[in-house]
This record gives sequence, structure tokens and C-alpha cells, in this order.
Amino acid sequence: MNRKAIISRKTNETDISVDLNIDGTGKRTIDIPIGFLTHMLDLLSKHGMFDLSIKARGDTNIDEHHTVEDIGIVLGEAFAKALGDKKGISRYGFFILPMDEAVATVAVDFAGRYAFTLDCPFSREKVGDLPTELVYDFWDAFAQNAKVNLFIKVENGRNDHHKIEGVFKATARAIRMACGWDERAINQLPSTKGTL
Repeated sequence: MNRKAIISRKTNETDISVDLNIDGTGKRTIDIPIGFLTHMLDLLSKHGMFDLSIKARGDTNIDEHHTVEDIGIVLGEAFAKALGDKKGISRYGFFILPMDEAVATVAVDFAGRYAFTLDCPFSREKVGDLPTELVYDFWDAFAQNAKVNLFIKVENGRNDHHKIEGVFKATARAIRMACGWDERAINQLPSTKGTL
């Protein structure tokens, strides 16, 4: 099965393209104007084992919000398109990831419906050039457009860099598990509804 998608979105605020291969090896090319988010998306691709190419330009001279949120939108759309009818996938994924002194827990369900929670207090306004409040906006936009239930919680943690890194790595692993093939139900839809 060819689980790939190329999605582009152009508005007056941003110009974003995403090329995704769910069944990749973690190859990635991230070309966006926000250095810390580049680092996080690099981790997402590596730990999710997705091949990912992202190119984004946005009105970061005004604020980082539009660019960060729109990358989340386009990445979510790419996952939704690449998964197609979702036959044979595990559907659910979860991961608990220690990142130095922080522990990130993530659960995801590719349900075809949206729900999102992020429980991760930050003590800094920014990490590098990424406002910490935009971590919520990125994953909320992703969850809405991938049509998933996504629940993220970070416990402990003194360093906001470690907290955010734990979130991206744990989410990558949870998504990787959920998108993985269920060998016992390879031609079946993981739902009694008959659709996801």
C-alpha cells in the first residue's frame, strides 16, 4: 500500500507544503523559519519513522502563530489523506517517554473524530524562537485535521525544552504505533461502525 500524501496550503499569511510517507525510514527535510520547531519536527520524523518534507513561509515578522498553526493543519491533513480508509491499521497508539527529568505520556486514536487535551505547564514564554503557548496550537491543529483523539500529558519536568521534546518524541511513537499494521486484521477496518 502506498501511504503517501502531498498537501499544500497557501493563504495571505502562510505558504506551506508537506510531503509525507508514513511507511518511510525517518528521512526528513524541514525548511521552516522557526528554528526550535524545525528541531521538533526533525525529532517527530525520526522517531515516527515517517519520511517528511516540510517547506513553510509565513508572516513571522508579525508573529509565529499563523505559521506554527498552519503547519499543524497541513501535517494533519497529510496524515488523514495518506491513511485513506484506514483498513488494517492498529488505530490506537500510546507511549510513555522519559526525557531527562520530564515524562511525557501520549495516547492517540485515529477515530475519524477530533478531541484534544494538552496538560503541560510551561515556565518560560519561549524556548528558542518558539512561544511555548504554540505547542498547544500546533497539536490542536494537527488533531483537528488528522481527525484524531490526541491526549498529551507531561509530568515532572523542570526544563521546558525537555518537556516539549518529550511531547514530540512520545507523540511520534504513539502515531507510529497507531499507523502500524495489525497483522491479524490486515484487510479489516478497526471499527464495528464500518467506517472511520
